[in-house]
Amino acid sequence: MPADVAETIKRLKNKYPRAKIALEHASPIELLVATILSAQCTDERVNIVTKSLFKKYRSVSDFAGAELRGLEQDIRSTGFYRNKAKNIIGAAKMIVEKYGGRVPDTMEEILKLPGVARKTANIVLGNAYGVVAGIAVDTHVRRISNLLGFTKNEAPEKIEQDLMKIVPRKEWFVFSYLIQSLGKDVCKAINPKHELCALKDICPSAGMLNRRKK
Repeated sequence: MPADVAETIKRLKNKYPRAKIALEHASPIELLVATILSAQCTDERVNIVTKSLFKKYRSVSDFAGAELRGLEQDIRSTGFYRNKAKNIIGAAKMIVEKYGGRVPDTMEEILKLPGVARKTANIVLGNAYGVVAGIAVDTHVRRISNLLGFTKNEAPEKIEQDLMKIVPRKEWFVFSYLIQSLGKDVCKAINPKHELCALKDICPSAGMLNRRKK
């Protein structure tokens, strides 16, 4: 049986009352860029890179006019830097040309930007504009939602749809950050600390582990 959703959220809120986005940003374009960079990269590494990046590129226009090779080198340590640089410049150009220099605040519009899928869209919309249109599914949410029995899917879009059916809408925004906090703290992909988990008695995966030990 899957874990109880309401109880899961309640316990994680008690355990991680300050759960929030880890990416450092001061504007919608900074958040968009940081989120694009976070693909297959830790938030910690992204924050190191953007600390200097956002001093060099201060606006949407700056990113739109960036020289591709130069931007690639600026973000190289985040991995997949060629595609990321291309998408950042492409997105910035579209924002300038089509949206008057303002990062779109609707799901329909923001998904048109290069390099933006629903995870990035949900993160930017929720944190920059308070628009909650879905649930951001990153690697932590994907893995732990499966462990908790909330989904049997692997594709982020399908996982999001499964979660939106069982997670109360008022909790959509915080849900991702609660799960991320759990993943970074104890429910790690390698060497998870089951004994310290706030969900150890309701998580079906923890029960399976205990049975194996016996």
